[in-house]
Amino acid sequence: MLTNPSQALIRNSNYFAQHNVLVLNYEADTFAHQCLEFADNVTALALDFNHHLTLSPNANDKLQCYFGHQLPESLAETKFDSVIIYFPKAKPLMGYLLQLAAQHLRIDGQLIIVGENKGGVKSIDKLTPNYYSPPIKQDNARHCLVYVCYLTQAAPSLLISDWISQYALDTPQGTLQICNMVGVFSEKCLDHGTELLLSHLPDNLHGRVLDFGCGAGVITAALLKVNPTLNMECIDINAMALISCELTLAANNMHAKVYPSDGFNQISGKFDGIISNPPFHDGLISTTDIATQFVQQSATHLTSKGLWLIVANRHLPYSDTIATHFGKVNTLAENNKYKLYQHQC
Repeated sequence: MLTNPSQALIRNSNYFAQHNVLVLNYEADTFAHQCLEFADNVTALALDFNHHLTLSPNANDKLQCYFGHQLPESLAETKFDSVIIYFPKAKPLMGYLLQLAAQHLRIDGQLIIVGENKGGVKSIDKLTPNYYSPPIKQDNARHCLVYVCYLTQAAPSLLISDWISQYALDTPQGTLQICNMVGVFSEKCLDHGTELLLSHLPDNLHGRVLDFGCGAGVITAALLKVNPTLNMECIDINAMALISCELTLAANNMHAKVYPSDGFNQISGKFDGIISNPPFHDGLISTTDIATQFVQQSATHLTSKGLWLIVANRHLPYSDTIATHFGKVNTLAENNKYKLYQHQC
């Protein structure tokens, strides 16, 4: 089943027929594969690891699938006839995607932008740099808008440093340098949930420790600041979060293994500690299911004396799930919005 933006693109397939196409920030469907009914070749770059896993089983000699904040180095100089951008949910990320697209378009190459009517795509004319022609609306369908413009001149080289916000963050463990790539949420202050967690870290944390949903790496950096011997692993599904975490660690002269994982599916072995401010947001239908799966899988990935410590919105139904999979619930601390749950095997 194609998402609405993908259906709108199929309606406008004449724009990329017989083209060599790059698709950026695609959604959780197989549009890039169906695009081969019209295009000669398709290269697809996902910024969401789950989206990559949805498409990648369809990869073939005419469809190359990648995950990350940019294409691999081997394709750095590759140029395309058309680039398709799905307008991101984080509007500031669009500027980065526009410059990334320009690195891979030939001069006079075509840029196609698609987005939901209520998702911010109507502001595209104000966001588009002057090395593109003005974007022209070509279609309004499936509650989405499709715009087309062209690369008129070479764009500046894409420098990651231009898209990073670096700032000092005070934590209970001391001051850290945090690096946030555009599109990664940051308040430039310690959020109340993470503050509750970091204020109640146990003294017996050791060995191999997992930061689940690492974001920009705040929790990992705080842990390593007080215990640099920890063997930290950081996972997330967001490519921009993963590069942010890597940059945060580098800025603090710290080291950890940073990689994408769909839940625990790309993880091997067990951990002496699992620490998380889980990225399960209010308003999502799947919040409870994802949280339940996280608790269940955590229980199978702890060593015999492993420590499990998470902070979560107090109204989310964690207690029963924790009791089911861990046998008991220990609320280590709480405030008016969050609860800190702990389990020691």
